[in-house]
Amino acid sequence: MSYQNWGPQDLSAPAKAQLPEVPVERGMVLEDVQSGWVGAVTRVEKSGGMHVVALEDRRGKSRSFRLGFGLLLEGQPIRLMPPAPRPAPTGAAAAGARTASGSVRVEGQRAQVAKASRIWVEGKHDAELVEKVWGDDLRVEGIVVEPLHGIDDLAGAVAAFRPGPGRRLGVLVDHLVPDSKESRIAAAVMASPGAAGNVLIVGHPYVDVWQAIRPAVLGIETWPVIPRGVDWKTGILTAFGWPHSTKEDIGLGWQKLLGAVRNYADLEPSLLGRVEEVIDFLTVP
Repeated sequence: MSYQNWGPQDLSAPAKAQLPEVPVERGMVLEDVQSGWVGAVTRVEKSGGMHVVALEDRRGKSRSFRLGFGLLLEGQPIRLMPPAPRPAPTGAAAAGARTASGSVRVEGQRAQVAKASRIWVEGKHDAELVEKVWGDDLRVEGIVVEPLHGIDDLAGAVAAFRPGPGRRLGVLVDHLVPDSKESRIAAAVMASPGAAGNVLIVGHPYVDVWQAIRPAVLGIETWPVIPRGVDWKTGILTAFGWPHSTKEDIGLGWQKLLGAVRNYADLEPSLLGRVEEVIDFLTVP
């Protein structure tokens, strides 16, 4: 019997070394190859000297996995890496550091105690987008963003809020265009006692705040056109080829979209201007 002398070898799979290295980001949807678990990244932490990532599935359940190999991103194997380091700016660079909204970052200042004034937005997704881009600015100003979950009873909500000097209210409305239901509701609210000078209602032209994300950020030319009678968000996820059957699918789809937004440059000017207008209204004496 003869034997071949193979000599010393590296038995690790060479394919692993060729996989793309992708820094983990909150909101990216990953699949664990071994267990089949699919979920959106909700947090990354260090445990026992190694990085682990928490993935939340469509039912709201969460499991943790070690960073590295064995995960799929959009069906493709990757090597999941720790978050990309963000070097702290020093000297002149620190003075010019910017928040996600593009304003100069205020270093070393704690968040202010919340003022009585508020920003109201239509829903949870609107609130999360505003927080991601303008959150640093709002904490410095002490302004809280609250979701309304619809504006059909905006007049009643404003009356209960009792706006006045030092207690102003800024409202960001989806699809605020002439002759729409939203424009009629806004006009009625602004005609109510105490609204003048203390309430500002602004809006963007989009059916949903999802559309305020620039298409190029998502790698598409334009947002899909959804036929009348089809739930808009369900239609969008269907057009993207993403899961769309349940409320959890909608939430995971939104987290994926939100994860693509880095700063104000990823949003449409028609939203940027309106949010800045509201912040100025609530903070300028």
